[in-house]
Amino acid sequence: MSNSDEKKIPTFEASEIAKHNTRKDVWIIIHKKVYNVTEFLDEHPGGEEVILDNAGKDATNDFEDIGHSEDAQEMLEKYFIGTLEGAPPSAKPSVSEDADRNHLRSQQNSSSWGLLIPVAFAAALVAYKMYA
Repeated sequence: MSNSDEKKIPTFEASEIAKHNTRKDVWIIIHKKVYNVTEFLDEHPGGEEVILDNAGKDATNDFEDIGHSEDAQEMLEKYFIGTLEGAPPSAKPSVSEDADRNHLRSQQNSSSWGLLIPVAFAAALVAYKMYA
C-alpha cells in the first residue's frame, strides 16, 4: 500500500471536542485519542452518567482510575475518530487526588487549632490565678 492509499487520521482541537458534550453527541479524549461514544452510552456497564460527566473533555484519568479490561480498551477502538491536536484541556484532578488534598488541608487546619486552644486556655487560667 502506498502512502497515497493510507487513510489520514483526522485531528481535532480541544475547542472542537468541547462542543460535543450532549447526550446526543458525546466525544471524549483518552490518551490524546478522540472517541465518539454517543452510541455506546446505553451499553456502558458503569452507566451513562460517568461518560456524560466527561463529555467533550479529557477522560484519561477517569478511564485509568477504573482500570478497564483489555476487552474494554479494544472495544473503545470501534469509536475512534481521530487524535487531539495540541495539549489536552486541563484535566480535573482524580477523586483520589481531591480526597488527598482535602485530607491534608483538614489535618493542617485541625493541628493549628488543636495546639492554639489548649495554649489559650492555659494562658487564661494563669491570668485568672494571678489576678484573682
